[in-house]
Amino acid sequence: MFKRPAFHIDVATCTGCKTCMIACKDKNDLPAGVRWRRVSEYTGGGWVQRADNTLTQDVFAYYVSIACNHCEEPICVSVCPTTAMHKDESGIVLVDTTKCIGCNYCAWACPYRAPQFNAEAGVMSKCNFCIDYQKEGKPPACVAACPTRSLTFGESDDLKKQFGDSVAMAPLPDPAITKPNLFVTPGRTAKPMSSASGMIRNPEEV
Repeated sequence: MFKRPAFHIDVATCTGCKTCMIACKDKNDLPAGVRWRRVSEYTGGGWVQRADNTLTQDVFAYYVSIACNHCEEPICVSVCPTTAMHKDESGIVLVDTTKCIGCNYCAWACPYRAPQFNAEAGVMSKCNFCIDYQKEGKPPACVAACPTRSLTFGESDDLKKQFGDSVAMAPLPDPAITKPNLFVTPGRTAKPMSSASGMIRNPEEV
């Protein structure tokens, strides 16, 4: 079990297959509409006219797989009125369903939309970093299922040494808001965080 586990996403190699989403739903037996891990399809660009009146294109597309990032400063924890949302000794953000009243404050506050309301149970739910798997020495279900190994996990300090500081890129929010335990390696077409040149093409899934 890691002292402070974190995720790493290599956007350059992610194909958007969404196997991580399916593995998460299957492992946690999530009901319809509840997605602890989601894959955003971010695309943009078009035809550009050059000075000589010829045309070129700047079309781009990439995928970003996101779940709860078990942030250093989780807003979901600070806004929870019942302390149901809390961090354990490893920094993993968990939901105490015996305290949760399903108010959705955490979902509204989280910039990653990680907490999800489980209507069947009447409480909030979210990625728990497959803490049960970690205790058995196994990787989270989403990580184990990734066919291109674009999604990995490890000790936060080790991932930082290996990949450097996370890159702020669209469509992700500013990491300064919650200080996520997430490291992102962008692809060559990745757009800066404040860019308005693209849009999420699958909003119904994220």
